[in-house]
Amino acid sequence: MGRISIRRVYDDTPRAGEKRYLVERLWPRGVRKEDLPLDGWLKDVAPSTELRRWFNHDPARWEEFRRRYLEELQAKPEVWRPLLDAARDHDVVLLYAARDTEHNGALVLREFLQKKSRHRP
Repeated sequence: MGRISIRRVYDDTPRAGEKRYLVERLWPRGVRKEDLPLDGWLKDVAPSTELRRWFNHDPARWEEFRRRYLEELQAKPEVWRPLLDAARDHDVVLLYAARDTEHNGALVLREFLQKKSRHRP
């Protein structure tokens, strides 16, 4: 099983052999599509628009955001399963755009995927 890591789009340097996925519903501001090498843009694995707007990157809402996002992920295995499949044979990088490196959806998604990968046959 490969490693699942996260990186901010704006601080990213691609590395050989890794699979890179943008896990944001919206394309990152100021980044041209041709300048961001990706193996996929998985919009539907990101928090729902409603949840993202409610959270609004407010650290006071972090725990509730985390709980709700985990519920969304649990209900939609078809959106996150490709990431686990890729991680079978490669290191996987989840790319995100948020400024806050301690309170963002990619952190929750990585934690979720790591737990799922431990319980996978």
